[in-house]
Parts: sequence; structure tokens; C-alpha cells
Amino acid sequence: MLELQDVGKALTRLPAEQLARIEMPESLRLAIVACRSMTRHEAVRRQLQFIGKLMRKIDCAPIAAQLESMHAPSHRQTALFHRAEKWRTELLAEPGAVERFVAAYPKADARRLTALAAAALEERAGERPPKRYRELFQAINATIQDQEGTAP
Repeated sequence: MLELQDVGKALTRLPAEQLARIEMPESLRLAIVACRSMTRHEAVRRQLQFIGKLMRKIDCAPIAAQLESMHAPSHRQTALFHRAEKWRTELLAEPGAVERFVAAYPKADARRLTALAAAALEERAGERPPKRYRELFQAINATIQDQEGTAP
């Protein structure tokens, strides 16, 4: 029951154009639209309970699947972003990390990554703004995005 309310809450937070793309009964759509216009906490809570009640009467698996498919690309992008951050940390901490990165991502430019990592370390030691640190991340992220692709 609470899971259905969570799905209902997620539906109320969708932009109007995304909500319009999800197939659902009209009564549920009207309840979601009504909830979006409410501002008082108690009114929103009651409306979410009502949405949960409506969802118990229908098969919500297709709605949940459509909702998850809308969020899947952003989850993938987040995972790739975290992978790039991890690689940047390793490149700065370990001397042999550039070779491991190039082994994992053959399209990577080892010379550029080595130079950016050295410059980022110098920036950090000199307490200068992290310009090269950001460039290193952008180079790593571009390589990962290029090789692993952004398509789900």
C-alpha cells in the first residue's frame, strides 16, 4: 500500500508533459492533477492516500514500469558520472592509474591524461583554483561517455 503511495507521489512530481505520456485511468490522472494544485500539507497527504486507494484497484505494474523507464537514463548518466569521479581520484592518487584507465578505455589519450593529472596535483599543492582538476574530469568523463555511450 505504501509502495503504491510512493508511486503516486512520484507521479505528482512529474512535469506535465511526462505525466501526459503515462498511460493510466482518467480517474487516477484527475486525482494526480488535483494533488499537484494543493498546497496544504494535510490536503496533499489525504490526496496521496486517495491516489494510493485508486492505484490498489488497478494493475499498477505498467505505470511503475513507465515511470522507471523515464528515470532510467538519468540513473545511467549518474552512474557514468560517478565512475568518472572515481577514475579522477585514482589518477591523482596512483601513478599507474593512467595505464589502467587506458587499458579499460583504449580511446583515451594517455599523454593528455598524464599531463592533466600532473597539472592538477601542482594546482592542489600550490592552492590555486582547480582549473586542471576540472579539465581532467571532463577528459575522463568524455572518454567514458564516448566508449560506454549515452544511449540506454
